[in-house]
Amino acid sequence: MLLNNILLGTIVVSLTVVVHTFGLIGVANIMNRVAGHHPIHEFRSKVISMVVLVHGLLAVHSVEIWMWAAVYALTDAVNNFADAIYFSAITFSTLGYGDAILEDKWRLLAGMEGLSGFVLIGWSTAYLVAASTRIGPFQAGKHF
Repeated sequence: MLLNNILLGTIVVSLTVVVHTFGLIGVANIMNRVAGHHPIHEFRSKVISMVVLVHGLLAVHSVEIWMWAAVYALTDAVNNFADAIYFSAITFSTLGYGDAILEDKWRLLAGMEGLSGFVLIGWSTAYLVAASTRIGPFQAGKHF
């Protein structure tokens, strides 16, 4: 079962990295279009760009959470899909309330989700900081 967890976890981590890559590209394209429709020097357009970016990042993370939830549901690691989404959300975000746990045979898979969620959220944070200084309302050296 350990090897199955590692193999399945590696596949899902790889798929979420692909989703994240294309998701960031898509969000960047939308953000650039929004910024292009409004003069970029306007503060309002910068704020709108940041709102689009944050909502886009949340949407990308939601897709990734649902992917992990689908794995938990398909492997019967949880009772139902609602529990799978909840468990995946608290695991991906590394919040981990402890009120929902998996059977011993699936715990490594959950650990892999937590680690990948931590990395992907960090990647999104780095992108958000870079975009906020390039397109958004913040200027390096002036605001931080």
